[in-house]
Order: sequence, then structure tokens, then C-alpha cells
Amino acid sequence: MVVHSLDKSASGEDSDNIDWNTDDELEIQGDTAFSSSSTLTTRGTEAFAGSGEASSSSGVPNSKLVNHFVGMGFPEKQVLKAIEENGEEDTDSILNTLLTYSTLEDSPPKQLCVNSDPISSDYEENLPDDLSDLDGWSENETEDNTSSLSEEHKNLLSLESTGSLSEKEKMLLSLANMGYTVEESSIAMERCGPEASIAELTDFICAAQLSREADIYLPDDDLKPRYNGVSKIKKRKFFEICKKKNDPETETIRLPNPMIGFGVPSMQPENINRSLPDSAIGPPFFYYENVALAPKGVWDTISRFLNDIEPEFVDSKYFCATARKRGYVHNLPVQNRFPLVPLPPLTIQQAFPLSKRWWPQWDMREKLNCIQTAIGSAKLTERIRNALERFDGDPPTSVQKFILDECRKWNLVWVGRNKVAPLEPDEVEMLLGFPKNHTRGGGISRTDRYKSLGNSFQVDTVAYHLSVLKDMFPSGINLLSLFSGIGGAEVALHRLGIKLKNVVSVEKSKVNRDIVRSWWEQTNQTGNLIDFEDVQALDGDRLEEVISYVGGFDLIIGGSPCNNLAGSNRVSRDGLEGKDSSLFYDYFRILDLVKSIMSRSS
Repeated sequence: MVVHSLDKSASGEDSDNIDWNTDDELEIQGDTAFSSSSTLTTRGTEAFAGSGEASSSSGVPNSKLVNHFVGMGFPEKQVLKAIEENGEEDTDSILNTLLTYSTLEDSPPKQLCVNSDPISSDYEENLPDDLSDLDGWSENETEDNTSSLSEEHKNLLSLESTGSLSEKEKMLLSLANMGYTVEESSIAMERCGPEASIAELTDFICAAQLSREADIYLPDDDLKPRYNGVSKIKKRKFFEICKKKNDPETETIRLPNPMIGFGVPSMQPENINRSLPDSAIGPPFFYYENVALAPKGVWDTISRFLNDIEPEFVDSKYFCATARKRGYVHNLPVQNRFPLVPLPPLTIQQAFPLSKRWWPQWDMREKLNCIQTAIGSAKLTERIRNALERFDGDPPTSVQKFILDECRKWNLVWVGRNKVAPLEPDEVEMLLGFPKNHTRGGGISRTDRYKSLGNSFQVDTVAYHLSVLKDMFPSGINLLSLFSGIGGAEVALHRLGIKLKNVVSVEKSKVNRDIVRSWWEQTNQTGNLIDFEDVQALDGDRLEEVISYVGGFDLIIGGSPCNNLAGSNRVSRDGLEGKDSSLFYDYFRILDLVKSIMSRSS
């Protein structure tokens, strides 16, 4: 085994300074544009936009910050108290604290909650408008609240009283009674399909709401309330966003439902129509990955540069217990694939069997959302625990919804009575298909481990696609791994039993390079590992030198940074023209150079 580290580039600063955001569970994207002078920070269920002005150092809270939360409907006294407790910079904690004040400090004592009505009238009166907007209400709301319902919701209630609701209308009414608008519920049912469960529909709607948080800072013209007419927080018209997003004249490539690409182990499409142009037929084979839910036109551009090959969109929830929606453009065969064995757990309860004892019936999650680069705070989990301990039995519907929203957002799991916790790094490794303690090999902090894992491949998904290479390369493979991260491609090939003869790894982050090198040594690889720091420094001369040394590449794999593509990036979601995501063009440049050099030498 030989490990090389070739020529560190002049621009080789670590990618620790880059927000490698992988939040791709946001199903419906807005087209909001912000001026370059403003900054935007997404916080919980709201977004806070500011001009970047520094707060006063005199100890007096920033008036804009105070007015922002007061405008959301929170009492000024509570806002000042929350800012004093958390500081002005951490608006996420401020919002969580305000929501906690509303649901906990103003809630009745335990003994007042043990009645047939899950939300007593006293509790109801104490909730501010904006909290009812966030948490929704149950079927047992008082008559006074019906005046704030939308006409669509009232019509459904009227039909219910006559017993003439269809199955679809019953589902719509259930979602409306939970606090979701009829419009967004209809969109969710259309996108998720008629067989979707309530849990799947609410997951979809919550993701869509998070993706549209920034819209509340647009002018008030042509806006409408977010929930059933009671919210002070305005949103763009939901149907207009979806209509524009799904306009076939402006979007050639659309995401499939279900997102199974050319097939997954448990589900195969009836017909697979796939043809490649002669110029795309391998070897060398190539495999490019990025977030599926990218801005409009991004996948059209990627496909156009990569031989007009149709992307394969796959959600990793069909391979493991966590969702991860990704698009893959490749020239690999799609027949005779096989999964890694043993098969990974496919549900939360299978992955974490000890949690079943503590899992409440009202938490109907079976899958986790996309693994992120950060985790929920200890303050949040403590507030959730305090909230639950105030009630005998199940908490009110509004509190359940608030807790479920946070659990979905931060992938919290139940670890004790009334106690939730974020995933541990080794648990994330297991969900993503890496060996236990894979990221400890870099000698890094827990924070960096979460960050590295949040930007990685889901190994089982990628291995399923790469499995066709095993019979094609029985003596091993030469791999060019661009944007290697923590070595997801390398781990997938190793787990498939494909020998890694020569691996040229290009990764800017020293932390990630150390992780890959540690894994290489711990698994006793006998091939050569050569690493570079910067794809932009990998020019024709260097590629000719490397190709001459290793004898050519069988597979070129990589996924360029997604932080200008991901839905949660509210500042610089510039698509492939963004500072970091424009590195896709370096993937194309290097692929083109490799093919050219290898064709000349053949």
C-alpha cells in the first residue's frame, strides 16, 4: 500500500469555511430574490432578515429585533426576556424560547388537563395568534374559532355534517383540522399520491413550509395568511408558486414520484427506457451526484453538459431509515444491480429498537429526514421534556405538533420517558452506510463529524448503482474521486468487494482527507492512494502525469458542493453560478480532459 500526497494547491484552504448545506427535504421552492445588502438567517419556523447592522453595545436590545418578534405576535415583555436569556445573535434560541413561553408558562397545571378536551378553553385563550398559526388546532376547537377558518375549511366541515365527504375530502379535513391550509394539503396529496399516510403528508407540508420561510419579508401586496386566516405572517400564494414550479414549458426535467430512479431493491419501474449517445458509452464510466431539489433549470444544465444523459433521481429512504433525495447522472448500466448485504434497517424502529419502548403513539414517523450538518441543541431537547412533563398522558394537539415539527427538523429520537435526543455520530454513520467510528479516524470534534457526515453519500444507495462494476472489473478498479468528502464512493466499492487498485482523491478539506486516509489504512488497502487538495489545480498536465502513472481511470465519480443549490440557503442560492456550486464545471472539465487524454493514449 502506498499513500501519496501530491502538490498542495495555492488555493488549498480547508472547506471548513464553506457551509456545505445538504438540506434537500424542502419540496416546494420559492423564487424569492433578496438584495445583496441584506442577510437572511433561517430560524425554526420563521426567518429573520436584517441589514447586517451591528447591535448596540449598550445592553439595550436591538429595536429591529424586538419589533421583528413583536410583529410575529409575541408580547414585548416575553421578547425582551427571551433576548436577555439567549443574546441577540442566536435568533433560533430566541424563537424556541418564545414558543416555550407560549406553550408552557401560559399552559394550565396538570390537573386541569385531565379531561375529554385535549386543549382546554383556558389553555386556548392563553395562546397567542402566532402560536396557533404554528401549531394548528384540533377538531374540538370552540365555535368562536370557526370565524377565522378559510372558506374551503368551512365547506369541508359543512359536508362532514351531512355525511357526504369523499375519502380525499376526509383526508383534507383531517389535515385542515391539524392547522394546515386546504390548498397546501391538496398539493401534498397530489405530490405524495393517494396512498400517502397522514405522517407522510405532514412531513411533506412541513418541509414545504420551511422552504418558503423567506417569503414573509416580501411586500404585503398579493400575499395571504399562512394558516386558515388567523396568522399575521404573510406568504406568497401557494398555488402560484407550485404552478410556476411545475410549468412544463419552463422546466424540462421534473422529479419523479416515487423517487426510485431506474429501480430500487424493493421496487422496479414497469418500463426502463434508457439510451446513451455513443460519446457517453464507457469506459471510462462516470457518476455525478447532487441534491435533487435544486433550483429550476439546474438539472437541465447538468444533463446538457454530461452528454444529455437523463438524471436518475433516487430517495435513499428506499435503502435505509433516512431520506436523502439525490440526482445522479451517469453512464453505468442499469440492469443486474444488486444491494449490499446485510441489508440496512429500513425504519427508525429497526435502526433503534431500544427507542420503541419510549416512542409515543402520536409520533408516527417511520423514517428520518435528510441527515443535516448540525444537530438540535440541548436547550431544545430540555424544553421538549419540560413541555411533556406538564401533562398527564398525551399532551394537547398543539404541543404535539410543535414537538413533532422540531423532531422532524432535527431528526430527534425518543431515548427515555418524555425525552428526545439528537443522533450520535456513530448512529449517523450507521444510517449512511459507513463503518462505526468512520469519522473518528480524522481525530476531529463531534461538530466536525456531523458536518462531514451531513455532506456525504448514502453508501448503500451509491453501492447499488456501482454494483454493476463488480463483474466488469474482477481484478480491481482505478478510481478518480472528485470532491471525495469522507470517501463514500471508496467505501461503497470496498463493501461491494471491488478491489481499489489506484485511487486519486481530490478533496479540499484536510479533515476529510485525514478520515479517508485513516479508513484506507484501517481496512488494509493494498492499492495506491494519491490525494490532491483542489480540483481547480488539476489541469491537463497533472492529469497526463497521473494517468501515465496509474494507467488510466475506469471510473470518475464526484458530487460538487451543493450549498448554492440547497433549498435552505436563503442568501446565495444562485444555482450553478454560485461561488461553490459552480465547481460542477470543474467536474465536467476534468471528465472531458480524462476522456481526451485516454483516447489519445489508447
